[in-house]
Amino acid sequence: MRYKGLIITLTIIVSVLCAYFLFFTYVSRGVQQKAVNYATHNGQLDETKRQHYLDSVWRAPVFGSYTYRDVKQSELGLGLDLKGGMHVTLEVSPVEIVRAMAGNSKDPAFNKALALAQERQKTNSGTAFTTLFYQAYQETAPGVPLNRIFANSVNKDRKIDLNSSDSKVLSAINKEEEDAIGRSFDILRKRVDKFGVNQPNIQRVKGTGRIQVELPGVDNPDRVRKLLQGQAKLEFYEVWPQNEITPYLAQLDQVLTAKEKAATSAPAKAVSKADSTIAAAGGAKGAQKDTTSLAAQLAKKAPAGKAKTDSTAAAQKGGVLARLLTMPGTLGVNLRDTAQMNRVLHSEEARSILPPNVALLYTNKPIDANGQQFLRLVAVKKDRTGAIAAPIGGEVVSDARQDYDQTGRPEVSMSMNPTGARKWQKMTGANIGKQVAVVLDDVVYSDPVVQSEISGGNTSISGNFSIDEAQDLAQVLKAGKLPAPTRIVEEAVVGPSLGKEAINQGLYSSLAGLLIIMVFMAMYYGRAGLVADAALLFNMFLILGVLAQFSTALTLPGIAGLILVIASSVDANVLIFERIREELDHGHSLHDAVNAGYNRAFSAIFDSNVTTMLIAIILGFFGTGPVQSFAVTLGIGVLTSFLSAVYVSRLIIEFLIKGKTTSAITFSTFLSRHLFKNLNFDIVGKRKIAYAFSTIVIVTGFVLMYLQGGPNLGVDFEGGRAYVVDFNKPMVASDVRTALEPAFKNTGLEVKQYGNPDRLRITTSYLAEDESQTADKTVADALNQGLSKYAADAPAIKSTSKVGATIADDIKRTSFLSLALTLLGIFVYVLFRFEKWQYSMAAVIALFHDALLVIASYPIARAFGANYEMDQIFVAAVLSIIGFSMNDTVVIYDRVREYLRENPKLTFAQVVNPALNSTFSRTMITFTTVFLVVLVLYIFGGETLRSFSFAMIIGIIFGTYSSLFIATPIILDTYGRQEERERKAAGEDVTSLPGDAPKLSTATTI
Repeated sequence: MRYKGLIITLTIIVSVLCAYFLFFTYVSRGVQQKAVNYATHNGQLDETKRQHYLDSVWRAPVFGSYTYRDVKQSELGLGLDLKGGMHVTLEVSPVEIVRAMAGNSKDPAFNKALALAQERQKTNSGTAFTTLFYQAYQETAPGVPLNRIFANSVNKDRKIDLNSSDSKVLSAINKEEEDAIGRSFDILRKRVDKFGVNQPNIQRVKGTGRIQVELPGVDNPDRVRKLLQGQAKLEFYEVWPQNEITPYLAQLDQVLTAKEKAATSAPAKAVSKADSTIAAAGGAKGAQKDTTSLAAQLAKKAPAGKAKTDSTAAAQKGGVLARLLTMPGTLGVNLRDTAQMNRVLHSEEARSILPPNVALLYTNKPIDANGQQFLRLVAVKKDRTGAIAAPIGGEVVSDARQDYDQTGRPEVSMSMNPTGARKWQKMTGANIGKQVAVVLDDVVYSDPVVQSEISGGNTSISGNFSIDEAQDLAQVLKAGKLPAPTRIVEEAVVGPSLGKEAINQGLYSSLAGLLIIMVFMAMYYGRAGLVADAALLFNMFLILGVLAQFSTALTLPGIAGLILVIASSVDANVLIFERIREELDHGHSLHDAVNAGYNRAFSAIFDSNVTTMLIAIILGFFGTGPVQSFAVTLGIGVLTSFLSAVYVSRLIIEFLIKGKTTSAITFSTFLSRHLFKNLNFDIVGKRKIAYAFSTIVIVTGFVLMYLQGGPNLGVDFEGGRAYVVDFNKPMVASDVRTALEPAFKNTGLEVKQYGNPDRLRITTSYLAEDESQTADKTVADALNQGLSKYAADAPAIKSTSKVGATIADDIKRTSFLSLALTLLGIFVYVLFRFEKWQYSMAAVIALFHDALLVIASYPIARAFGANYEMDQIFVAAVLSIIGFSMNDTVVIYDRVREYLRENPKLTFAQVVNPALNSTFSRTMITFTTVFLVVLVLYIFGGETLRSFSFAMIIGIIFGTYSSLFIATPIILDTYGRQEERERKAAGEDVTSLPGDAPKLSTATTI
């Protein structure tokens, strides 16, 4: 074995890294269990207390120097479908961006072009909005240049004037659209980070103006929608001096401390020492030692003598505010105490004591002090009514950019419109020597001291900025200048109860699939099968470890990918062991047979893995959400399977046989020793029957599809809304559908059982074209109205999903593109590896044949009452089937090539049947293992993966069938017959084989 030392070293390094990152998952689960124990009383979990516990240890060390936050960032998380939560895809509206750049032009041709572009985008989602707008504008205003609309004061800095060409104007619009999407992404990311959920995820969708957001564990979808769709709120406030606000805080501290004393004087429940420490983290101890904190100042500013005495005592003993306002020298809170501080600020006591024109807002950037992190609190001035309206809003900002001050330090330069300039001049003139605060979404980004009155609307914000921070602040300020409205085009809400069910289903199906394969390998290959089992377990360990290293959340489709990886990784060992058995049958020694088996199987394993990786890359690039998770798991699994099956298993076997002429290791059992021996099926002789059979099935399926009104497409492809509803008793889907039809105005409606008899999935196209929140509410109200007839059956909505018409078109387009690119990639790779276009053509025809058969099976199943939808996961299944079928085909191609190479006098027609028969055992063993695993997935994987596993079952059956009866026979009907004619013309005898079958070389490959 070459590079043995390198492989061992690499395996050890990867194993250590995987164990290291998986240990973080173990630590995180331990902290979460402590939180549950802390919040559980009398068998009831208090979710607020659980979250409070986790908040209190968020920045506290939980493993060495690693905080809980560090641990969470490195753990193997669970996706929304396993823990519940909300997935949202937002689209930044290009229409408002173009309209704003046009200065809200009233030009009829311009506004008509915008309306036309909006309408056309619904059916041309793959075309940029700018392109559609320009095409429409040329129709509505032929010959009129764009500069007539866009040469205005808004675009002065973009250097657009009456001499600018259309291409320059379009380039400026495209750039502004991209910048607006980037600014929207930054604002949304900051909002999501402050939303208070564990492991939120936000990312831009490649090549679109869309942003995907995942919030695990949220239970208030309306709040999330408002948070994500609300536009950035930029405001400028006057700031209260600290010496003016401190007396009120002292009074509040006195009241809260007295209330706390009254509460603690009553009998209290016992609390563990650890929990008490968490509740008082950073509390009195810090307050007593830090004489520069506000804790000491509170007493000094008390309005009356008695209050002063009481406050001093509170500071010394650790009053409520003294324990929270611990930032040295100024008003500020330790990061770990912000949740407690928020409760104080929203308490009845705070509302009654603090003046109505005071608002305490956090700064956006924590400050390090005494080895801890603090957030400053800035007291901004509201009006006397307590309204939040600011003297100056973000609408006055016309531009903002990162610049440098006179000393070369980064700053932010800002320009205002004339109205804003006048307000700014008045505000700064009245606050010379005082602070003003720049606030975005109720967070203070800067609160500089005004040095002099600022006129002209041009000003700068200086501070201790890095270049990146100044650029970020400029982006934040500019975001207020050009609002980029967002709308939700795709949404899914999964309830926590469904998440728990999914965890159980995924766990059971994974363990059952793993157990079945391990038992089968041990029964078929004996002790060698146990080695394969060890490699398989090691492969599982590597996959989970790599997923944890990349902070990838494990989802239900990801588990499906994991199960498929388990099955396909065994295929490599099957190939190797079958080769070793062949070498042993040829009389080789055990050492030579092992070396030859691994070396001869390598090319087929390598080719199979390359084609599977190609599919994973295409799915990962074009897929979204669940498909992307499936692709990531599949891609990682391909790499780890190759390492474990080809190298790790070889290291184990070589260790077991080292220095021994005989060994206890076996590669067969009494069940398999004589199975698939001396086969001589005339497989290609039945190819015409196979061609006819496939044609009949495909035609039948598509005819049924036509009679059924077309394919049964899911919400992903059709657009619309879907709801999973639980009842307290089994329901008849057709009856519920009849009750709902009037409420949904007799539009497209499907109601079907979803796993359990008391659970239904309701899908409707009612208002599918309208993606607004108003439409969401209208559809939800219609659903509740229709279900009111079943009020006694306690209908409860467990999950919801929405896919807008535009994104549905995109999903369809990318699905077809994924299939086309996969077939093209396979064609090119097979051509490169086997050097004949007929091999590539036959492989692609066979794979396309497999895809058609799977599609045709859906309407056939529907005719028998099994109603499965075609959605994104279905596309992943079809591409996985293509990968599986291609693996089978490559193994057969590889054996044909080997026979022809070692028997140059033989033709393709002479070796094709022997090649199919000699690989038949591997084909059937691989089919059996994968089929059993997918069958387990179909039984235990839950309703979410039912359609996927059904497609896989059909695909595995027909993929195996096509490898034998379609792919290689097509080569025979094209290249094989042509070669036979040419060699006959040359006078060669090609009528019979020299002996029973082609003979492989018996030379040992080391």
